[in-house]
Amino acid sequence: MKFKSRNLREIAEMVIGDNSHFQYRSSSNITRFFEECDLEFEHDGSTRWAWTSGRLAELLSEPQPAAYVLPDRFIHMLRVLMHKSDALDNDPDRTLALESLNKPLGREGYEAFYGEDDILYIRHIGTKTVSIALNPHRPFTPNELNRRERLTQSLDNCSEDDLIADVLLPLFRQLGFHRITSAGHKDKSLEYGKDIWMRYVLPTQHVLYFGIQAKKGKLDASGGSHGSNTNIAEIYNQVLMMLGHEVFDPETSKKVLVDHAFIVAGGEITKQARNWLGGKLDASKRSQVMFMDREDILNLYIVSNVPLPHTADQEPSEDFDVSLPRV
Repeated sequence: MKFKSRNLREIAEMVIGDNSHFQYRSSSNITRFFEECDLEFEHDGSTRWAWTSGRLAELLSEPQPAAYVLPDRFIHMLRVLMHKSDALDNDPDRTLALESLNKPLGREGYEAFYGEDDILYIRHIGTKTVSIALNPHRPFTPNELNRRERLTQSLDNCSEDDLIADVLLPLFRQLGFHRITSAGHKDKSLEYGKDIWMRYVLPTQHVLYFGIQAKKGKLDASGGSHGSNTNIAEIYNQVLMMLGHEVFDPETSKKVLVDHAFIVAGGEITKQARNWLGGKLDASKRSQVMFMDREDILNLYIVSNVPLPHTADQEPSEDFDVSLPRV
């Protein structure tokens, strides 16, 4: 990825403090700033803005994790630069600093914003793809644990349609999938084994198509479905239909086959259920199937900073664990 020289210079001037909304940094402090960003850049005494522009260009030349996503180390550098603890007296909430940053980013097709966790995020304006370094296994902050608990309560109470419309669609949009189309449950004959289909554009501009079969509760390998639990055998035919049925992509005006199938559960997907389905599918279809259960949904939702569904984005009830600070 390459930014225009003008835009690189403006961001560099924010790093070194030649922009009035940012802390001024001398040569040694520029080096210290990049150390704080876990970058081994040491200022050589040359013109501050020119040297810094060169380092920013190096960060942008690193591989993109996905299409329309900025390189991880560049994102981390911007997060350190925009940390709210470094706010100046005349800009306590960093509104003016954010406006300054969004001018060069906007000319490149991106915009910066603060999430509910007060951490900076970068979003591609055209596709709304958020540049995030996903690590769903990292420790969560108290605020994130609060949001996770509220989402858990929402998953306990939502219907299958709510799971799809209010949870899965926003999550996959945030993760960079396009053309997300929900079949819904009003006309079962039109689903062909899919609750959702969507496309994902690789950095090479090749396109992969995904189908999702979503169930609200637990998927297991017991004798039959009961309560909120669903037997994996009921998913088997739906997966075969999903992988064998074409979808029409209006952007290309072509019918295409689904490349991969997601089986998503609002509860647990047991190991026995995964193994049973893997034994039923042949080798080629087995490699096309991926699983997501409640833990995956919760962790991805939190690290992606997706706004909570309206049913969960409320004050906790009286029996909610108030030992955690509220968002």
